[in-house]
Amino acid sequence: MRPRSRGATGRHRVLVVDDSALVRNVLGAILGRDRALLVSTAANPLIALRKMEADRPDVIVLDLEMPEMDGLTFLRKVMSEGPIPIVICSEYASRGSDRALRALELGAVGIVNKPHVGLQDYLLESAVQITDAVTAAAVANVKRRSAPAINAEPKLSADAVLPSRRKAVAARPTERVVAIGASTGGTEALQTILEAMPEDAPGIVVVQHMPEGFTKAFARRLDAGCRIAVKEAETSDEVLRGRALLAPGDQHMLINRRGARYFVEIARGPLVSRHRPSVNVLFRSVAQAAGPNGVGVILTGMGDDGADGLAEMKQAGAATLAQDKATCVVFGMPKVAIDLGAADHVVGLPWIPDAILKLTKVP
Repeated sequence: MRPRSRGATGRHRVLVVDDSALVRNVLGAILGRDRALLVSTAANPLIALRKMEADRPDVIVLDLEMPEMDGLTFLRKVMSEGPIPIVICSEYASRGSDRALRALELGAVGIVNKPHVGLQDYLLESAVQITDAVTAAAVANVKRRSAPAINAEPKLSADAVLPSRRKAVAARPTERVVAIGASTGGTEALQTILEAMPEDAPGIVVVQHMPEGFTKAFARRLDAGCRIAVKEAETSDEVLRGRALLAPGDQHMLINRRGARYFVEIARGPLVSRHRPSVNVLFRSVAQAAGPNGVGVILTGMGDDGADGLAEMKQAGAATLAQDKATCVVFGMPKVAIDLGAADHVVGLPWIPDAILKLTKVP
């Protein structure tokens, strides 16, 4: 296959691979609304491979359950022979199955829910999320394994869920809170960080842009490989040492303080910075609840979600980190935060766990 490059039109070429004609039509219509994307389709992986020989895409949107060749086999072949960013769009993703998690391990850069209805009935915000996921994947830095988004909906700030508060945190709790935000490429980055945390690590709260139904399975998989406990967050969960709480897909997560203790609140609300859960919502809540006892970490991802929130954490006295360009799959969210002056430290992924532990060490 030829080297990956943009077409003569300057548009990102997207190949949708799905055996359902309805899904191909719906996704083609959704993605085709973005003038930066040029969409083609294939009914199964064998047809896709033939098309790729003639016209190599910049990103592939892939179902997992198909005739002739299943999605994981196709994914494994592409990532081993000539890596192309791949977004999984499958019913298995909606259920958060092991097969979808395996796709991420094999190199897929994102997961989105599969549309089950016609375009006229499909939620506008879901169309926004699908388009953003594909746009992010088109510029992702993917490795071999053994662009403007549509303006279909106003881009809301964290004010839509949690009003800004200028008043400083009244009391200084003794415990630290680590807030982490990530998007495209974040699943692998989070695994690297959380697996390095010792059993007595400070309480961690995480927003990873993921669809509904997927975060619970992802949390269970992380929990199995970490010394700390990892779970999908529920309202009233306490932020404790030795535990990481992951925001549920399609719901915002906020942190509240009661005395010297921190608790999670899960809220629906609108998309914020084009996402739900939103990193900006989490970071603002930590700025308000923890102030100087917070540590904010922004990881790989497309767009700017989390940059403003990280700046608010810094203004509240928290320590702030951003992942460096060299180790990001997509250097979007960290770059915006760095350019905004929100990051005290710019750190490569392998060194972020040590940086977190140093910054949370009680004097």
